[in-house]
Amino acid sequence: MKLVDKFIRTQLELTKPIADGQPLTEARSLHDRIGRVMHHSRRRDVVIVDDYIKEPDSALIVPRDELRGGVILYLHGGGYVCGTEHAANGFGSVLSAELGMRVVPVEYRLAPENPYPAALDDALMAYRAVVADGTEPGRIVFVGDSAGGGLAYALALKLKELGEDMPAGIIAISPWVDLTLSGDSYDHNKEADPSLTRERLEYYADCYVGEEYCSPTMGAKQKGKEQPKRIRTRSELRKDPLLSPLFGDLTGLPPSLIFVGEDEILLSDALSMRDKLNECGCSVHLVSRPEMWHNYVLFCLKHFKSDYDYMNAFIRRVMPKGNERKLKWMHIDNGGKIYPASRTSTWHNVFRLSMTLNEEVDREVLQSALDVTVRRFPSIAVRLRRGVFWYYLEEIPHAPTVQDEKCYPLARMPFDDIRHCAFRVIHYKNRIACEFFHALTDGTGALVFLKTLVAEYLAEKHSIHITPGFGVLDRLEPPKEEEYIDQFPKHKGPVGKSRSDTDSYRIHGTPEDDGFCHVTCFMIKSKELLDLAHSMGVTVTTVLAAALSVAAIRLQNQDKVNKRRHKEIKILLPCDLRRIFGVDTLRNFMLYVTPGIDPRLGEYTLSEIAKIIQNKMQLEITEKNMRAMIHTNVKDEETLILKLAPLFLKNAVMKFFFLLFGEKKSTMTLSNLGVVKLPPEMTPYVKDVDFTLATQASGPYNAAVISYGDMLHMNIIRNIKEPRLEYEVYRVLRECGIHVKVESNER
Repeated sequence: MKLVDKFIRTQLELTKPIADGQPLTEARSLHDRIGRVMHHSRRRDVVIVDDYIKEPDSALIVPRDELRGGVILYLHGGGYVCGTEHAANGFGSVLSAELGMRVVPVEYRLAPENPYPAALDDALMAYRAVVADGTEPGRIVFVGDSAGGGLAYALALKLKELGEDMPAGIIAISPWVDLTLSGDSYDHNKEADPSLTRERLEYYADCYVGEEYCSPTMGAKQKGKEQPKRIRTRSELRKDPLLSPLFGDLTGLPPSLIFVGEDEILLSDALSMRDKLNECGCSVHLVSRPEMWHNYVLFCLKHFKSDYDYMNAFIRRVMPKGNERKLKWMHIDNGGKIYPASRTSTWHNVFRLSMTLNEEVDREVLQSALDVTVRRFPSIAVRLRRGVFWYYLEEIPHAPTVQDEKCYPLARMPFDDIRHCAFRVIHYKNRIACEFFHALTDGTGALVFLKTLVAEYLAEKHSIHITPGFGVLDRLEPPKEEEYIDQFPKHKGPVGKSRSDTDSYRIHGTPEDDGFCHVTCFMIKSKELLDLAHSMGVTVTTVLAAALSVAAIRLQNQDKVNKRRHKEIKILLPCDLRRIFGVDTLRNFMLYVTPGIDPRLGEYTLSEIAKIIQNKMQLEITEKNMRAMIHTNVKDEETLILKLAPLFLKNAVMKFFFLLFGEKKSTMTLSNLGVVKLPPEMTPYVKDVDFTLATQASGPYNAAVISYGDMLHMNIIRNIKEPRLEYEVYRVLRECGIHVKVESNER
């Protein structure tokens, strides 16, 4: 026997005489304390949803790493007299974490206040509630320990009596299936058992049976009269199969897996139950452990870790095929295919979203929250895989490790990293940041991920309930098919639209030798910008695009190029197609418009440029025009010669067209994710929200905008040393009377 086993056995032996004489209230309190300890040890591995079932009041325990579908209906031990929600949730948490499966721990009514059939009735109600919630009986497994093991078999017999569907299987740990205590191990293991005594079980049995019980006599019902009743004695009732399943007809019961310690007085119950199940033609396997005590499995001894391997193998065998959670894989959507092909060693097209809280972030809780959140986002929690003809995305088996902040945001994400996990979560003081490879999703989808992650973090950290909504998804709800379907082919128009366009002005500067990215944040009162936009009859996005255009015009003038050779200033503006087509995808689903200003035509005011941009946006951002643009993009992908071309050739072709029709057509990008709204339970904890794009592949600048509360943040990023554009943008905004606070990571 190992040292840890000897220590536990000694502690059990010391408390054994005390337990026999302690009041019921103290015994119940001890059960609850043990349950709390078990749950505490697995609190980072599971999420408990209270009030999953109203009657009997039962929770739902969800593993952070859910490996399979289905539900475990867990019936706790305690001699039918002990065990509240704390005791039930304790080992229920262990089961959920170890087996990767959802668990419903039934908080049935306890004797002697509620004698038989209260516990059985509650177990039956809980089973029916799980089935009514959509879980097929064949995807439910009963697990019970001690009295709960007996109750599991009693429930199966009750279902058989009522003609209702059986569960997939039963796992019984040290089951108490004979309330008459007739087995010989009650005597020959009397001294060896360090925890249980016959006297205590006699008391528990009396409590559960009650003083007396009325039952109908057998036989036909008399005409016009109620069926007569009779009183059954305790000794008679103890033999009832619904209290002592060992004495029932077990024919037709589902497969069983039984665990028992060879030193416990309930050894005979387990052995006899195995033999009876075999006689009745039922599949059963028994695992007995030498020198082990009652309910030894609940102690989670490392050297008996294989017990959970037995359980996993049993569940795989009895559950329907395909019940195991399979890693989802999916094609990269039409909007994301360009990013793996066009990336280079210096340009990886990653963008960042972050939230700053009003308190320092607990890294351990954040990791726990991430473990939960990734299961809700199978199209974002992925890695990039290389196929013969296309890249594709494959769901990652586990959440990535939370990383430390780098010296600057959007540090290079090596391709090897993307092949293992194509996003990263970063923690720095009060800030939670997520950086995404653009092939996974766009800003809208990424914002939903960040909101849900922070909601889960706050729920775990502060034990609060955050109502799903405002972009926060229910972390326990299965992903909807619409969320991860490529929406582009579904919304293409009947004809396409030409991509031809003129080149635009490009800002130049001295590149940073080490790839350092400067981020300058313009913090502006939202109301000031909104008032300015209203005075011009345009939107906030249009005003900011106009400000960038004016700044770029000034830079082109400073370049001292012949005026006749000046190029158009065009700001690339992403357009969220979800609003146009009414879909809720989390994949990339946006296109771009590039309204431009030709400086050769003369001088422009900010208001004039804003109206030009607004008019061009209204002209181009229509359903029909977007469908035509989608048609052009999708048509290229559907071309037979491109379909059959190997991946290396596709990459070369796509990179060529990207350079031909891509970034050269715009001066820079301005992406505005709009106003961030959060569930009311979150707002007291969230101070700021930020959004940052990476620089262009062949250009040094990009800009991203997001608003939260009464503030708007515009982050301008550059990879050159000279902050020329930032100075000009600041001047333009101040000339309009806009008060701007500027922060930067300048070195």
